[in-house]
Amino acid sequence: MAKVKLTKNALKAERDALKRFQRYLPTLLLKKQQLQMEMRTLQERVMAKRDEEDKLRKSMSSWISLYAEPIDWSKYLSVKEVRQGEGNIAGVRIPTFDGVDFNVTIPDFFTTPVWLDDGIRSLQGLISLRLERRVLERQYELLSQELRTTSQRVNLFEKVKIPEAKDNIRKINIFLGDQQTSGVARSKLAKGKSTARAAAQDAAAAQNKGVAA
Repeated sequence: MAKVKLTKNALKAERDALKRFQRYLPTLLLKKQQLQMEMRTLQERVMAKRDEEDKLRKSMSSWISLYAEPIDWSKYLSVKEVRQGEGNIAGVRIPTFDGVDFNVTIPDFFTTPVWLDDGIRSLQGLISLRLERRVLERQYELLSQELRTTSQRVNLFEKVKIPEAKDNIRKINIFLGDQQTSGVARSKLAKGKSTARAAAQDAAAAQNKGVAA
């Protein structure tokens, strides 16, 4: 920590800094609370998407397992494009999930199981859920990073900057107060000496007049 200058200019600078810290701290605290709330909401949404995935996966496996021959799904379905946008939460830029486009090959109804159409649709739903969940998890990750940074700033202001500014103000005030007290004392002492000299001079002058008479 740099040594504080014990001057009136330094006092003004410390007071201005303290006002700035105290004005900015509530904004940081509000942002911290907002990030925490948004992260809780995102966590709930991620868990909900996982539950949807699990239910859909189980429903698919219950009827796919009835057929002995494995299905090569890549022959009928692939991801063409994942559409993403951009949003903003508490000043943090985040990706958003806008949907997914698929390349779909219509199966041959004479050589494939009758349930393959349903399977393709179910798999599309499963892939879409998984991609959306990953975007939500990325949002959570970005907010988590911002929360760490914001929490560090809150701690810096609360535990370092504000106490440091208050302590510097106290030190400067004590020093300037001592300087003022010392100045007053020196002024009184000088005035006393001046008065004493004047009195001595007056007494000497009176004595000289008496001698001359």
